[in-house]
Amino acid sequence: MRALSLRLTPQSSVPSRSKQWPLVALAGPASDGLSAVETIPMKFGLAFASSIAVGHESAMEICRRAEAAGFESLWGGEHVILPSTIDSRYPYTADGKIPAEPETPIPDPLIWLAFAAAAAPSMRLGTCILIVPQRNPLILAKELATLDQLSGGRVELGLGVGWLREEFDALGVPWERRGARNDEYIEAMRALWAGPHAEFHGDFVDFAPVTCSPRPIQERIPVLVGGDSEAAISRAVRLADGYFPGEGDAERLGGLVARVRHGADAAGRDPNSIGINAMFGAHMRNPQAGVEQLRQIGVDRIMVPAFAFAGSGGLDRLSEFGEQVIQQVG
Repeated sequence: MRALSLRLTPQSSVPSRSKQWPLVALAGPASDGLSAVETIPMKFGLAFASSIAVGHESAMEICRRAEAAGFESLWGGEHVILPSTIDSRYPYTADGKIPAEPETPIPDPLIWLAFAAAAAPSMRLGTCILIVPQRNPLILAKELATLDQLSGGRVELGLGVGWLREEFDALGVPWERRGARNDEYIEAMRALWAGPHAEFHGDFVDFAPVTCSPRPIQERIPVLVGGDSEAAISRAVRLADGYFPGEGDAERLGGLVARVRHGADAAGRDPNSIGINAMFGAHMRNPQAGVEQLRQIGVDRIMVPAFAFAGSGGLDRLSEFGEQVIQQVG
């Protein structure tokens, strides 16, 4: 998936304070026979917020401004390190190069979200994405449960299996079978969250009855699977509560969503039980039309890259986006 798209939006492509976002009418028939005011409200998440607000004051301010603007959730990305030399192909650019420099700040998402939990007490908190195969599942289960407790049950786990082999090598984590390891880690964590005296025996995780306390407030921490591959789609159908494809093109995105829906139906799952997150990239040029297009595809939550609000005047642009997009057509 678009595990960490770090391309800063050029200043020239971001509306100035004086420029108004084009608005769409809220009345009139929609293609499904309902009027726009009768459609299900769209949720908006601020993706990669942690990478543009690393320090105390900036993090506090972006959390407060995002909450006031009407964003429903804050999301932090993850890479433990960025190698100085990368031979692995980044799957979400035409040239296969990650649009980031080694000095790009990528705070630990769970620590950053713990700060955000206090700074923005009404917002949900998610990872986009956490590279689960790189982590110890018992420790991760404890960290996520603790964050869920401290936040009052607001955590969502967006995850992926990783694309950067050099990062795995630096961490001493096997690259091979990382998908199978990821899936088993999810099952092991859910066993720990389900109750005391959990027991699990797998290929990668093996423990006799143990208790991991505290457990999450939520009965089930939502798991969102990221990625565009067949393996990611299969994983979303089998294990996930949500799907977060990296594809930004509307036509291809619609195809991915349809495959997830069909896969869920074939597996005996309610297709609507898998929520859909989608990145808001080129749609920023005409955000209201983009919202309606993604709504028709079946997207439940639009992930707006925080990089659109980086730099001088960025927080004012964020507030304007809330006033002229979220509060108008969300």
